[in-house]
Amino acid sequence: MDLRIFTEPQQGADYDTLLTVAKATEDLGFDAFYRSDHYLRMGPGDGLPGPTDAWITLAGLARETSRIKLGTLMTAGTFRLPGVLAIQVAQVDQMSGGRVELGLGAGWFEEEHKAYGIPFPKEKFGRLEEQLEIITGLWATGIGQKYSFDGTYYQLIDSPALPKPVQGRVPVLIGGHGAVRTPRLAARYADEFNIPFASLEDSEKQFGRVRDAAGAAGRGPDELVYSNALVVCVGKNDAEVARRASVIGREVEELKANGLAGSPAEVADKIGQYGAIGSSRIYLQILDLDDLDHLELISSQVMPQLG
Repeated sequence: MDLRIFTEPQQGADYDTLLTVAKATEDLGFDAFYRSDHYLRMGPGDGLPGPTDAWITLAGLARETSRIKLGTLMTAGTFRLPGVLAIQVAQVDQMSGGRVELGLGAGWFEEEHKAYGIPFPKEKFGRLEEQLEIITGLWATGIGQKYSFDGTYYQLIDSPALPKPVQGRVPVLIGGHGAVRTPRLAARYADEFNIPFASLEDSEKQFGRVRDAAGAAGRGPDELVYSNALVVCVGKNDAEVARRASVIGREVEELKANGLAGSPAEVADKIGQYGAIGSSRIYLQILDLDDLDHLELISSQVMPQLG
């Protein structure tokens, strides 16, 4: 079971804070550092010091880390044109020596679009499908060849399809709860399918839909990685769990029901239950980025129990 650290910087974190967490992620043996792609805080609070851009952040981290994978859950398709995003991701992949992964979603948080003057189109899913076709098509185009695309939303004419990622093809993550279109899209384009903040029952159902869609698309269902994103709150004792829950404004019992909370043994057991339904990778949503002792506890007392 891979454990990855997943951050939400729009809630209030500058680059230096993210760098500190990313370096701890690497030093403590986690597999990857991921971040959200948002420009506006969700819920109460001032959001200071203000938003950071996902791909600028990852470019910086690419030069200041050496081992961990770096990626997004999820890059908002509404924020960037697909050709530009293909260039950005390929460049950061080069800067990292081939450690980048791209989680790409349709975009959903209308308020942040209004706040920063970003268009929020009504038809987002069709755009996402064309974006995936373009980005993967640009990366797959041979050097010296040209790439063109004539879609409903995007048109590319004789693109040189440069630069190229170090990896050739950057791993693509697609995720969500949609019962029909999302599995179909994952089956066609994804290397990994991620379901965020879902119960064991809902995760198992959605993994099954994606596996069925992969088979229908002529892919082996096991060609995809299946993963979950879950909030985490671990403590050596009940008091420490309660303190950490309070800091992030959550209740312990709610976190136990909807995420990963409790003692290291309790959290390891629940992670094992997700493993039993097919998940091989967990993105641990860390909401208090100043609590590095939390990461150390997970590394030293949860990770060893997972085998």
